[in-house]
Amino acid sequence: MNVSLYIAKRYLFSKKSHQAINIISGVAVAGVTLATIAMVCTLSVFNGFKMLVAEQFTAFDPEIKITAERGKSFDASSEFIKRVKALPEIAVATECFEDKVMIQYNGRQVMATIKGVEDNFAQLTEIEKVLIGNGSFKLHDNTVDYATPGIELTGMLNCGLYHTAPLEIFAPKRGKKVSMANPASNFRKGYLYASGKTFIVNQPKYDSNYILSSIAFARDIFGRDSTEISSLELKATEGTDINKLKNRIKNILGEEFKVEDRFEQQADVFRIMTIEKFISYLFLSLILLIACFNVIGSLSMLILDKKKDMETLRSLGANDKIISGIFIIEGSLISIFGAFTGIVLGVAVCLVQEKFGIISFGDASGGFVIDSYPVDIIASDVAAVFVTVIAVGLLAMGIPVNYLTKRLLNNDSKD
Repeated sequence: MNVSLYIAKRYLFSKKSHQAINIISGVAVAGVTLATIAMVCTLSVFNGFKMLVAEQFTAFDPEIKITAERGKSFDASSEFIKRVKALPEIAVATECFEDKVMIQYNGRQVMATIKGVEDNFAQLTEIEKVLIGNGSFKLHDNTVDYATPGIELTGMLNCGLYHTAPLEIFAPKRGKKVSMANPASNFRKGYLYASGKTFIVNQPKYDSNYILSSIAFARDIFGRDSTEISSLELKATEGTDINKLKNRIKNILGEEFKVEDRFEQQADVFRIMTIEKFISYLFLSLILLIACFNVIGSLSMLILDKKKDMETLRSLGANDKIISGIFIIEGSLISIFGAFTGIVLGVAVCLVQEKFGIISFGDASGGFVIDSYPVDIIASDVAAVFVTVIAVGLLAMGIPVNYLTKRLLNNDSKD
């Protein structure tokens, strides 16, 4: 039997001779518990925002996107691309071509991005979930091509959902010398008609910049061949491991192509969120360290309270290592108890917030995508919090408790 552990457990639950020691011990446990709750809830809220952003991107971004490592376009009829399309894990494959254009409507001019897609784009993504307006999502018919712009771009053009006149689309001609005498000859011109739809992704990158249309129109306005694409966008069959599929596609295509999942397509956004989450974790760890000083104070009082017991143990042959071990284990038990209690309560708070949305953003008319703070409990984060609490507790208590034990008890024995 471990003598230090046995005695430490007895001290943890036994009544102290001074009521102040019980109060200080309770405050120490409460401090560790509250710091743990704060860590669990904060990390879960960051996960919730990440999940929310990912869901918004899901409506526009494919599960896997293939682009050329160099240049803007590549040949969709190549054997490598055909092999990728033929993979059994691929449910939908959509050829796309996108580039910058100038849009003109009733004297207003706006720079934007035309994204030409195939007719199966609605099966590739969940675009219909973010569309507003009447009618069905359409890209073209037998006579004209249609435009589905972002909501903010619609406002900048002041064209509305049902503009009577078509949008005039201008794209620079490829391989032509610029004519200053006749600037209009430098551009290819096309027309896009109102589809009666606009999309809201709640991301300026899309809402103020993108117009969806047919890939045939995009190839024509940019002067591209009938097999040229800027990206091949893929949707996997249900239950497919995206990372494994991505690596398999990379092995087929080689280094000439870039293969990205949704998170890699939005790397900058998620990198910022990850950095913010990590900084918050560091600050909360600092608060946890301060809370652990309460544990040191509690152990100092306990050392003085139990000095007669320690003298008895010395008489029975206990050395400094055993005696110091008693109070280090006592502090560790306080940290473990506080960590466990904090995690249970923190997870409970997150579950309540997830179900009922008790903590809201305030004014319901503020234009937020959701009304309350989102949460997403990830097991790895909970485990990391538990390990952090224990590690910080041991680091904070190890040296000070060992020093205090020797100093206080040795001084008392000399006296």
